[in-house]
Amino acid sequence: MKTTMNVLVFSTSITATEQISEVKPILKAVRSIKEWNFDLEDCDKILRVVSNDLSPRFIEGLLQNAGYQCLELAD
Repeated sequence: MKTTMNVLVFSTSITATEQISEVKPILKAVRSIKEWNFDLEDCDKILRVVSNDLSPRFIEGLLQNAGYQCLELAD
């Protein structure tokens, strides 16, 4: 049975690679996150997360608990 992967896209307040280094262990610790990346060139400082079962609220909470803003972007 093939599992469908979802790509969740968020606007964040992360603006520097040093900040990405701070949240990297948090994101890597979540086994349900298959892939993730930031696009700091985008005006919304995009975070993309690939997962088959995580809710956007969970990801938002991870970054907010680390001290960053994070809000899911609509399709």
